[in-house]
Amino acid sequence: MSAGGDSSRIAVALPNASADVSIDLVAPAAPWAFAGLAHGAGAGYRHPFLTGFADALAREGVATLRFNFPYVEAGRRMPGPAAHAVATWAAVHDALVKSADGAPVFAMGKSYGGRMASMAAAEGVIDPSGLVYLGYPLHPPGSPDKARTAHLPDVPQPQLFVEGTNDPFIDPHDQLDAAVATCRRAEIAWIEGGGHSFEVKGQKRPPAEIAADLVPRVVAWMRRIHSGAGPT
Repeated sequence: MSAGGDSSRIAVALPNASADVSIDLVAPAAPWAFAGLAHGAGAGYRHPFLTGFADALAREGVATLRFNFPYVEAGRRMPGPAAHAVATWAAVHDALVKSADGAPVFAMGKSYGGRMASMAAAEGVIDPSGLVYLGYPLHPPGSPDKARTAHLPDVPQPQLFVEGTNDPFIDPHDQLDAAVATCRRAEIAWIEGGGHSFEVKGQKRPPAEIAADLVPRVVAWMRRIHSGAGPT
């Protein structure tokens, strides 16, 4: 991997198979931190939200590796087995650790991509300095009885849940509060009026701009974690 918008591929060892997935590395000249950034269930690694987020992180001194999950690489719309996503996170995280040369490595993801990172961390497959969820999909909209939270207490690293107050994936909010309370080290950063992609009703803004506006909060948290202060 090389800095400055490198586009390449990375090998993933899947259960009983293998795959190559596309990656893009965006990095400043001397990054103080590295991050893997995964896409949501319905969009690939070059979605404007992700590119805008990565570009803004680079301006803050953070190198970001975006990547596809195997099902997207294969041209499918529906996510494949969770084990494939976990294996992809393992390959990405290992590559970042090798490139980071001792700098902190974070795992981040939009919706599904963040949930898959949390599963990889809970299973001990990755060991990032912290995890950032951009719209954690707590449950399918309208189905709070189908919570995706059982593994969260097993994540040993600090976790930041960046959540829009109007996101149907976390309604009711009390359920998210309860889930976060079961985590070892976690906190929520609320985005007032934001939907699942942090869009605000009545405001027409490009996804890249919306994503970039989230970065200052995320970087402040990353610096706090890296300094050893820990979540509040």
